[in-house]
Amino acid sequence: MSTKKPILLWFRRDLRLSDHPALTKALSQDCPVIPVFIHDEVVETHGAAPKWRLGLAVAEFAETLKDKGSRLILRRGKAAEVLQDLVDETGAGAVYFTRAYDPDAVKRDKAVHETLSQHDIEIKRFRGHLLFEPDDVSPKTSDFYKVYTPMWKSVRDRDVAEPLATPGDIAAPDSWPDSDSLEDWNMGAAMERGADIVADYVVVGESAAQSRLGSFMANWIDDYQENRDLPWRPGTSKLSENLTYGEISPRACWHAGQRALQEGKKGAETFLKELVWREFAYHLVHHTPRIVSENWREDWDAFPWNEDERKAEVKAWKQGRTGIKFVDAAMREMYVTGHMHNRGRMIVASYLTKHLMCHWKIGLKWFEDCLIDWDPASNAMGWQWSAGSGPDATPYFRVFNPVTQLDKFDKNRDYVTTWIAEGQSNPPKEALQYFKAIPEQWNMSAGDPYPDPIVTADAGRKAALDAYENRSF
Repeated sequence: MSTKKPILLWFRRDLRLSDHPALTKALSQDCPVIPVFIHDEVVETHGAAPKWRLGLAVAEFAETLKDKGSRLILRRGKAAEVLQDLVDETGAGAVYFTRAYDPDAVKRDKAVHETLSQHDIEIKRFRGHLLFEPDDVSPKTSDFYKVYTPMWKSVRDRDVAEPLATPGDIAAPDSWPDSDSLEDWNMGAAMERGADIVADYVVVGESAAQSRLGSFMANWIDDYQENRDLPWRPGTSKLSENLTYGEISPRACWHAGQRALQEGKKGAETFLKELVWREFAYHLVHHTPRIVSENWREDWDAFPWNEDERKAEVKAWKQGRTGIKFVDAAMREMYVTGHMHNRGRMIVASYLTKHLMCHWKIGLKWFEDCLIDWDPASNAMGWQWSAGSGPDATPYFRVFNPVTQLDKFDKNRDYVTTWIAEGQSNPPKEALQYFKAIPEQWNMSAGDPYPDPIVTADAGRKAALDAYENRSF
């Protein structure tokens, strides 16, 4: 029987055993460790696909802990109250967790600290979600970076510690507190029938994430710089899904990229830059949290974007029925797989905010509901970058032409053919899955005629430029 007080190890978006500083530190204390996951006030706000995918991650991680002689205690409620209850029930002397940066998580963690600090409880936050802490990266002339390239140059040669090893068995307490049933949470409820379709495309858990990284490094990294722009090729790592839930650490990805760089793999530096682009998003969220909900550039506040989600153009955009094939293929890919190719993300965002003149918040919210790799920082920065209202944004006068972009990146229409069934005598499985995943009330079928463009590429560009010309930047 252990005479030491147990440590509550609060898992959030860090559902792994390897390279986990909080876990490693907890085990070094020679105390019983009680892993906990809370369906808290932040989880409650998640959209349909992210919440469903998080539930899969939690289930897989619980099984992983069993193999280590441990278990994952599940509770639902406000994090501060749940943790206080668990401290009272278990006699725990400490609560450890990995640091978070987005405003909702920061607010939650502040409440936890205020509640537990009133008692004799040790509270420790650990690194682990990022390569570089936001306060550890800054230019000489200001508090933080507002442009990506200088940040990349400042960190690309920094030493990054090697990932920590996966621990052996995890010391268990003499008795375990009660746990909720994950099934009772019904985290996939809002997915409805779409869950059965998207389930074919998810890659869940730490072991699967490491295999995904290994496969990418072995087969795709060399040509990554060229292939990452081709939506019809499996040329990207898709590790964003696993990084979102912490099923793999950014340090593991960084060192794999560095090894590829040393081996002369041509796409390695581009891969490393993408990891730092994610860092840049969190750097900005930490220093300017308004980016997740307001125009980062305040001079855009008066811009006359449409904010009415009920408009027919918005509905067509969400349904992949704009008549612009690159846009529609990308939107359908997201609905079937929970993922969207990066080139597609830029095209659909530009079309919504510039051709349709709709507020980027509409797209931000839709992605938050549909993406299994939804990330609060990356989603916000990506939408504001596309709209022109964000830091290091694409210039407001740059309006992606979705027709010429399709000619450039999907010359043979492989991507379009994969995802748009209308007009094909024998559509592929992926294109037909879309009609099985969407809400029945959309009343769409593969036999419908494909629509004419709601706004053509040329007309949309002209309207956007006219609107920009009528305001000062």
